[in-house]
This record gives sequence, C-alpha cells and structure tokens, in this order.
Amino acid sequence: MTTNERRSQAKEHAVPWHALREDEVMQKLQSSLQGLTEDEAAERLEEYGKNALPAHLPPTLLRIFLRQFASPLIYVLLAAGIISLVLAEFTDATFIFLVILLNAVIGTFQEWQAEKSASSLQELLKIYARIRRGGDERTVPSEDLVPGDIVLLESGNRIPADIRLLRAQSLTVDESLLTGESHAIEKRPGVLAAKIPVADRANMAFAGSTVMGGRGTGVVVATGSLTQIGLIAETVSTTEMGRPPLVIRMEEFSRKISIAVLAAAALVGLIVLLQGMAFFDVFFLAVALAVSAIPEGLPVAMTVALSIATSRMAKRNVIVRQLAAVESLGSCTAIASDKTGTLTVNQQTVRTILLPSGRRFSVTGAGYAGEGEVSAEDGRDGGESAWKQVERLATAAVLCNEGSLLRKDGEWSHQGDAMDVALLALGYKAGLDVPAVRQAISLEAERPFESERRYAAVWYREEEDVRVAVKGAIEVLLPFCETMATEEGSVPIDPSHVEAQLLDLSESGYRVLAIAEGRASAVPGSEEDPDIPPLELLGLAGFIDPIRPDVPEAIDRAHRAGVNVVMITGDHPATAFAIARELQIADAPEEVTTGAELEAIGPPDLPEFLTRVRQKKVFARVTPLQKLHIVEALRTAGAFVAVTGDGVNDAPALRTANIGVAMGSGTDVAKDTASMIVTDDNFSSIVAGIEEGRYAYDNVRKVTYLLISTGFSEVVLFMAALIAGLPIPLVAVQLLWLNLVTNGIQGAALAFEAGEPGAMQRPPRKPGEGIFNDLMIKQTLVSGIVIAFVAFGLWYWLLHNGWAEAEARNLVILLMVLLENFHVFNCRSEYRSLFRIPISNNYFLIGGVIAAQGIHILSMYIPFLQETLGVAPVRLGEWILLALLASIILIVMEIFKRVRGYRSPHPQEAVRAR
Repeated sequence: MTTNERRSQAKEHAVPWHALREDEVMQKLQSSLQGLTEDEAAERLEEYGKNALPAHLPPTLLRIFLRQFASPLIYVLLAAGIISLVLAEFTDATFIFLVILLNAVIGTFQEWQAEKSASSLQELLKIYARIRRGGDERTVPSEDLVPGDIVLLESGNRIPADIRLLRAQSLTVDESLLTGESHAIEKRPGVLAAKIPVADRANMAFAGSTVMGGRGTGVVVATGSLTQIGLIAETVSTTEMGRPPLVIRMEEFSRKISIAVLAAAALVGLIVLLQGMAFFDVFFLAVALAVSAIPEGLPVAMTVALSIATSRMAKRNVIVRQLAAVESLGSCTAIASDKTGTLTVNQQTVRTILLPSGRRFSVTGAGYAGEGEVSAEDGRDGGESAWKQVERLATAAVLCNEGSLLRKDGEWSHQGDAMDVALLALGYKAGLDVPAVRQAISLEAERPFESERRYAAVWYREEEDVRVAVKGAIEVLLPFCETMATEEGSVPIDPSHVEAQLLDLSESGYRVLAIAEGRASAVPGSEEDPDIPPLELLGLAGFIDPIRPDVPEAIDRAHRAGVNVVMITGDHPATAFAIARELQIADAPEEVTTGAELEAIGPPDLPEFLTRVRQKKVFARVTPLQKLHIVEALRTAGAFVAVTGDGVNDAPALRTANIGVAMGSGTDVAKDTASMIVTDDNFSSIVAGIEEGRYAYDNVRKVTYLLISTGFSEVVLFMAALIAGLPIPLVAVQLLWLNLVTNGIQGAALAFEAGEPGAMQRPPRKPGEGIFNDLMIKQTLVSGIVIAFVAFGLWYWLLHNGWAEAEARNLVILLMVLLENFHVFNCRSEYRSLFRIPISNNYFLIGGVIAAQGIHILSMYIPFLQETLGVAPVRLGEWILLALLASIILIVMEIFKRVRGYRSPHPQEAVRAR
C-alpha cells in the first residue's frame, strides 16, 4: 500500500483517539501495556512504512541546468543563434551559444551550491525513542515506530509520533512548533469530547513536540504522514507557491524587449529593402540588428548580480534556496511574522514582580539563564523591607520547584518545566545562591502541580520549623491566604486588591503565578494528601516570552523602509498584543483579532474577511489554515508578502507567500517549504535580507541600464546611418564583440557594486512596477541617443573625409568601447553623481573596465582577431580625439542627474507602513 493510499484510508476511517477510553484504544490497536512483539512490529512496519515524512528529493544537477533555459530572453537568443547557423554565420552563432552556455553554467553552479547549503541545514540528528516491546524496554530509532508501540516519555524527549497517553505524572509538553502556544501544556490521560481542537487534546502527545517536564507512557496511534505534522505537510504540498517578483518582472521585460527587437528589425528591413538591397542581405541585417538590440550580456550579468547577493546574504545568515528569490525580500511590502521563536526567544521569563503593597519590580534578562537583575519600577530605592519581600518571594519560588538551572563552564543548562526554570532564573537575579538555598533545607513532602489543583506545594524543615512554599493560580491560592506581606509587616488579605493586581498584569499580557508561604504545624504523613496550612501571600510573578533583543530595532528599520509587519500567532490575544505593543506593531487592542472572530466572518473569500485582515496588525489564536487564509488575503490586497516562522504551523503560509523565510532551528517541514532559511533564527537577519534584496535589485537595474542603453544606442546608430544613406557602421560580429566581450565584462563587474545609502529609507517598489519605470526610460533614451549620435557623427565625418569603410569602422568600434567604458561609471548610481561614489565601493569595476579595454587593445594587435573583427592599431592623436568624444557621455549624464536634483528613483521620505 502506498503512502497516499494509506493517507486516504486513514481519512476515511479516522479514529478520534482522544475520545476513546484507554481500553478501547488498546483494543483497536491490538496492543497491550507490554508492547508489541518483534514479529508484530515488523509486520506493521511493512504495512505502515517508516515513521518519517516523505522526503523531498533535491533536484538533480541536470534538472537545475535545464531550468536555466526556461526564460523568454534565452528563447530569443536561441532563435538568433539558429538563424545565424542557417545563414552560415558561424562566428555569430558561436558567440550567441557561448553566452547562453556560460549563463547556464553560472546559474547551475550557484543554485547547486545554495541547494547543498540548504540541505545541510536541514539534516537533523537522528531521533531515538524509548519503547516497550514484549515486556522489555529498549531504545530504537524513531523511524522504526509503528502504531501500537508503547512509548515511554520523560523530560527533554522529542515526541517521535502521535501518541495517546495512558499514564502521566506532571507531564508538560511544548507544542509551540505545532500550535504556536509559547508555554508548555499539561498532559494527562482521560477521555475528551470528540470535536475539540488539536491544541486542547490534553490526552494526546503529538509528533515534533518536546517533553518539558514529568513523565508519561502512551501508545502510538499515528506515524509518518498520518500524524498531525504529516497532515499539515499534505496541506503544504497542495498549496500553490507564489512566484518571486524578479521572475515576473523579467518575464514581462523579456516580452517587451522581444517585441521591440522585432519591430526595429522589421522597420530597418523595410527601409533597406525599399532602397534596393537584396533580400538575403536584408535578412542578415535584421539578424545583426536583433543581435545588437538583445542584451546578450544581461542574463549573465543578472545571474552574477543575484549570485553575489546570495553570497552576501549568506554572510548575514540568510541562505537562499533559489537564485531568482534573492531580491524577493527586497520587494516585499509586508512581513507576516510568527511570534513564538521568531519575535520572541521562546523561553518563559519572569519580567515583573508585583508585591501585595503595590510596589512593582522589573526583572531584566531573557531566557533560561540567571543573568539579569531586579529593580524597582518607580526608580526609587526599593528599601530594605521591600527587598526582603522580593527575596522571600524568590526563595519560596526556588524551593517550590522541580526544575534545574545550573551554570557550568560559563554555560547555563536547564531541565524541567519552563515556568520552574524561569523561577530559578529569578532566584539568581534576586541575588540568591540557588543551589545553597535548596541544600539548606530538608524537603519533607510535596504536592506536584496538576491542572485540577492549579498549584504546587512543598513542605520543608528549616531548623526546628516546618514551613510550606506554594505557587499557583491566584484564584486558587487566595482562599488559603489569610495575610499578605507588606513593607509594614503582615496584614489581613484584601482579596479585591489582589484580584485587581491580577487583572492589571493579565491585561498587560503576562501569565501570572502567585507565590505564598506559611508555617505548618507538623510534617504531613507520606501516605496522606497533605492539607495546606494558612498562608501569607508574598506577591505575584508576571511571566512573558521575552522579545529577542535586536527585534525592536529590526522592526523599526522595516517600518522606516515602508514594510508593514503583522504578527500571526496561536498565543492568547492579550499576550500577543503586549508583545506587539512593545514592538510598535500595534498601538491599540482594536488592532488585534482572533481566529474565532475570523471564523465567525465566514469563508475567507468574503469581502468582510479581506477588510478585517487589512485593518488588523495582530492575529491571535489562529489555526494553520487560518494563517494560510490571512496570507492569501494580504496578497489579494496587493501586498508582496514575506512570511517568517519556524514551526510546522507556519508551513502552509510559507508556501503560499511570495517569499517564505524559515528559521534554521525550525522544523524540516518549514525549511523545506521556504525559499530562504535564516540560520541564526534572528528577525534582524530578515531585515538584513530585505536590505540585501534591495541592493540586489538596484544592481540588476544598473546592469540593465548599462546593457539596454548601449544596445539601444546601436539600434539608433544603425537607423541614423540608413536614413542618411550611409553604409552600416558596424558589422554583426563587431556588434557581438561589443555586447558580449566588452559590455559583458563591464556588466558583470557592475554587479559587484556595493549597496547605496538610503536603501532602507524608502518605501518598497509597487508590486506591479516593472524594471522599465519612468526613470529607466528617460535615462536609457538620453544616454542611448547621446552614444549613438556621438558615434554617428564620427562615422559621418570619416566617410565624408575620404576614409575607407574598414578604417572608419575600426575607429567607430574603438569609440564605442570607450563610450561604454565611460558610461559604466554613470550606471553606478541612478541618482548620485559618479564623483560622489567611492572607488572602494567596487574595485571589480575598475578591473573590469581595464580588462574590457585591454581585451580590445589586444584584439587590435592579434592577427586572427584583426581579421575576424576588422580592427587595427590606431595612432596616439586618434586615441586622444576618441577619448575626448567619449567623455561627452559623462558630461551629459551628470547634467541629466543635476537637472533631476540627484533624487532617488523612489520617494525618500521615511514611510512607516502602519
């Protein structure tokens, strides 16, 4: 049975495992607590296959090579080469086919290297699972698990398959990669309602999740593509991927340039045909014009520009999986970012302490580390009494704790529940010697945290006293608290005051735990469930998943660059808004919407759904399918969307976005779906990618400007000569020499140009804007006409002063090489004076110009090239005259930029896409 057949069969006979009793589950799976026998496991492995998602095979080298030819511009070049062969112009044909081959080789090499880099990132360590088979416990590779296997879970395990829990002891699981929830979920056996969301199935442990604390035993109910991860992976595989903007723009540009080539060739052909030229000569002239008009060096130069950007992005921790996707981040107008693990560190941290007296203390530091400090929020000295209260609270939190947080060799290591580890970190930050505090007492009894109780307690002996430390939900602990600690001492508890404090923290997006302690009359017996003695409330601890340190600046840069940032998360709306407000993604609660509210609107194709998505900045409690619909709505609204994320829940949206950006530590599904991978999981690297993308597109424009303006100048030169009744100024092989050997070298060197200042101070390009915008048209026309008429003027003067055609062509082609070498410096910036651009921005360009001029000089002295190209050495006086004529292009384009006021081709005002 194939994987697809198994998936279809599983859908038809889907079993709500969470809604069955344990004995019913075991009966359906024909298993027992002793586990399967080896023979049964082997049979089921044969039936269900390996416990792994279907791997996407990387494209072969041949496929990558052939993909380089899937371009309309390449098609036109191929046609020109074939026509040259038909006409027996083998030199022309050789040049054309060589440039096509060179482009394919460069593109293949770069894409192959990028694919290998991405593949190496996605290779994760093999996961092992502890199972019970035939009554014996053993460790096996997770890919060998089958439905019916009994799996033993403990803290730190990565859950290898979808498991129905049979036993659980303080078991908590981090499902953030699946559901987006930033805090660990408590798991317990039992029977649940059939129709409840995946995130609420407390008796299930899903593949890809991580055990954060406790222990558990369960039976495998689904493996491979039939797990929840597998179902999402299926959604990804059936979702249409957005095409990178550069591909769209280059295809449109290719169509336009092809039409222009055909029109120019037809017009010139008609003129010379009417003048009495033979049809064969007319056809050859049309081919020559087509060769001159089509920028043969553009595919190579564009590939080089994108390849350079790929390398630069890799240095900034962004791996590009496809070459054409390089500038896609630079084109995006909106970033739809996951919260957990992308904007935040995905580690619960105590951020604030609220004492019963109303004094509030801030806690610095983030993540599972004891580095940071506690300070009064009002800026005043905390006072000895208040600091003692903070120390009492931290001590109680350290004692009522099942976690571990230790520093060894300068590195922090932790185990246990995220909330426990966060409280241990608080102890260090409060100045406690945490190991010493725990060793100083004798633990007598404990009551572990369970969701039914919603609190945990420990009884310990301190000298002659038996004391109890408790942590839990305030609404549960409040009835046990008779007093609360203040700076004046113990005072009777004020429930309404404490509840108001809880509301204040909750509305700020904090998860809140109350910390209390008391004196017990005696040590409880081990056989009984000890009663909680009267307690004194020490204070409230506010937890939050902290923002990555450099994310605020990165989001500010994105806003200044005109990029709208929205947050999409499965977390609670209050928590999501608190993070969004701190990051300045959203300013008011009205900018937050939930998955339930979106579902209430109806189908995502309704106008109301699109309106809601356009109006909101934060999307909380959303499902993976809703994420997909949100991204589709943003695209429908006209945005080029970049979706960031690291979890399985992000994969459908990554797939349908114009550009998907996965985190390097994320799931295989997310990385395999994305176009780019951020290796350091840093949101600021995404913004750096946007910057590099803009640089890449600017360089593509510069190369295009150079090649099209010079190609256009050759067409104008031809037409001017024909209209004036003069012979053709350059033969076809000379045109190829200009466009491929000289201009191709300069274009490739121009692709190395460093980024210009202000790239992140302008709004993104409009999604429908092509390369040939108003500025490109004007500068191409001006420069092309100037080059053409300078060369035509020389051609006209030489012929009217008795120069032979061959000698005149020798000077004209040398002048064209000089004009192109001068003009490439104009192309270094579309709006800045060439005299204000440091040479250090591109040493390759200097080398490229010297190489281009040097190659042409060599051709003037090598007999074979002299004969092929029709060139010869020239005198010093002629060199000086030609150099002066070539400098005209510099003067004219500097005047052109000055008239424009050296303005950026895009508005410079800072735009905050809000």
